[in-house]
Amino acid sequence: MAEQGTSQPSMSEHLRQMLAGLREAIRPWLPKQLRGGEAVVPVVRLSGTIGLSTPLRPGLTLASVARPLEKAFTTRRASAVALLINSPGGSPVQSHLIHLRIRQLAAEHKLPVLAFAEDVAASGGYMIACAADEIICDVSTIIGSIGVIGGSFGFAGLMEKLGIERRLYTSGERKAMLDPFLPEKPDDVERLKSVQRDIHDDFITLVKQSRGARLTGPENDLFSGEFWTGRKAVTLGVADGIGDLRTVLRQRFGEDVQMPLIGPERSLFGRARPGIGLRERLFGEASFADEMISALEERALWSRYGL
Repeated sequence: MAEQGTSQPSMSEHLRQMLAGLREAIRPWLPKQLRGGEAVVPVVRLSGTIGLSTPLRPGLTLASVARPLEKAFTTRRASAVALLINSPGGSPVQSHLIHLRIRQLAAEHKLPVLAFAEDVAASGGYMIACAADEIICDVSTIIGSIGVIGGSFGFAGLMEKLGIERRLYTSGERKAMLDPFLPEKPDDVERLKSVQRDIHDDFITLVKQSRGARLTGPENDLFSGEFWTGRKAVTLGVADGIGDLRTVLRQRFGEDVQMPLIGPERSLFGRARPGIGLRERLFGEASFADEMISALEERALWSRYGL
């Protein structure tokens, strides 16, 4: 008979202890992903131009990255989420939407976010990196370019030489603003620059909110659109440190940290879904010219950073 005042382990407690002992006994023989105990840091790769997208050349958009991000932040036993970023930028809207989604998920799941910049994290790519609690890069990473750029072509002179008449019908005084087949008007250029200044101001505000007191360089340099190597970026407070994903995560979370790569959703034939409609995938509505223009625009973005 048990002494008064003491309690005997219940049958369920005995069973729990036996199962725990059995689990520890077989743990070394299980595949690594089933052992448990090790830290888990899901990795999401965000690579490519932002927003420039055709069926054959899918770019980074919120639609294309939403599911991988959701999966990463809901990974069982996740201690943090890592972002592998390699982007020269692109659409400011899509850059901002991706940034916001990362911050929303981080707050919802209370997980820290680490961004690892590879070749380039510039312009919109840097805006996405600013969604992380820390930005880590290689010494030779190109990073920064906190500015706004836009460009077009002018064919008015060529049209005149070829004897081609431009016939354009609009309702709205500014509807044909900056038409490449019409002569450029100074007032139209100033209106475009005004829009760019608004976008630039929002970008600057986002960077200041994200980086805070870590920014140490003069604002005229930081927000001029200039970009730097990783080592210089760290001295300016644009990035936090030099390193690579595997080394940093093993230092932070242990040698046995699991780093599952969370990829995009795959189609029936194993190809990544670019986030376009079924009609476009089946019937190829994007023309050869569309693909060529997209390729040239993408090439121009990467070329700005010597790549």
